[in-house]
Amino acid sequence: MPSFDIVSETDSVELRNAVENAARELTTRFDFRNVEASIELKDVTVSFTCEGEFQLRQLMDILRNQLAKRGVDQRAMDIQTPTRTGKKWHQDVIFKQGIDTATCKKIVKMLKDAKLKVQASIQGEKVRVTGKKRDDLQTAIAHLRNAELELPLQFENFRD
Repeated sequence: MPSFDIVSETDSVELRNAVENAARELTTRFDFRNVEASIELKDVTVSFTCEGEFQLRQLMDILRNQLAKRGVDQRAMDIQTPTRTGKKWHQDVIFKQGIDTATCKKIVKMLKDAKLKVQASIQGEKVRVTGKKRDDLQTAIAHLRNAELELPLQFENFRD
């Protein structure tokens, strides 16, 4: 029986490249000359440090531009509230990996409400969709791509 998995993952290589390009752009920007500012990546968390709240927004714009150039979906970003310690402002951006259970249930419900001839089951942080015909699975993929979800979805392990 044909099946595929629905996952939500951020490509860590492209994320690292985008952060490195943003850090490189930071060193050449005129508005950040003689200013202590940095962008760092640890696992799937990007940390901003700078001297002002306005500069935090500028750093966020730099990162967003680099993410767009590298093809990383920005819906995976979980932007934390900025904090101030002394003279410095800090902000973290966490990139979501996997699909939480509430969103998994929402995806399963969407597929059932669409009355497609497929079965969806939650398996950890992914959803497996099975059906009798390959065309039904492709219809399910098209339906989910048109849906307005708050995180990016990838479809993998398409098997016949």
